[in-house]
Amino acid sequence: MAEFTTGEAVALELPIARIPTRATAFVIDVVVQVVLGFACVLAIMTVLRPARLDSAWLDAMVLVTIVGVLVGYPVTCETVWRGRTLGKLLLGLRVVRADGGPIDFRHALTRGLTGAIVDFWMLGGFGAIAVLTSICSPTARRVGDVLAGTVVVHAQRALPPPALAAAPPWLTGWSAQLDLSGLPDEVALTVRQYLTRFRTLTPATQHHLGTALVAEVCGRLGVAPPPGYPPLHVLGAVIAERQRRVLPSPMFVPPMPRTRQPGPVSAAM
Repeated sequence: MAEFTTGEAVALELPIARIPTRATAFVIDVVVQVVLGFACVLAIMTVLRPARLDSAWLDAMVLVTIVGVLVGYPVTCETVWRGRTLGKLLLGLRVVRADGGPIDFRHALTRGLTGAIVDFWMLGGFGAIAVLTSICSPTARRVGDVLAGTVVVHAQRALPPPALAAAPPWLTGWSAQLDLSGLPDEVALTVRQYLTRFRTLTPATQHHLGTALVAEVCGRLGVAPPPGYPPLHVLGAVIAERQRRVLPSPMFVPPMPRTRQPGPVSAAM
């Protein structure tokens, strides 16, 4: 078992997938890839041979098709099925980020390219490198997992939904204009943990820790914090906007109703 703290400050404990189970899933995927490869090559030969193309063109197209199947199959499946290929689906495995969250196309592409070049085929000795690196890793990560920042786990149930922040409506215009690419995941995780634990903190800790986090976040983003608003509002607006951009079809928890928009708080607060 390994414990993950997701980017949304959700604690997960998931069993790591080890070599025997991953190897079985890999064999299933290889069989599927072989069938797809033969079907694609047969289709190309059937369609293009009557055109009497030069054999070099046919060889090139067949090579491109084989490479496309080797890379395209895992990348497409893991992107569409959120970390699963057919083999992983049958064995109850899933690829997740190192923080336990779902992967996206970038992670799947990194794993697919590294698998074809390093772990399995071109340089991998038909999986020898993947096996060696998995044995040496405490979380059974191959080279592709290390480069992509992913882990393969047993996860037959869906990952729990993230805890979403509620954006103060009076700061949504300000947060919508931010360039959030400069906000690292570890800083965002710290902010989300602060928001999650806010009610359990003492007023002094709420103020001092929140002020420090606002300075850290705004420094990373290269902007000045909106003057007069408490750290809870500023940090909530930033994280809510980040979740809106990153999460698919997010559904925000509505803020508590107010009869009027509050103005900036005084410096004494």
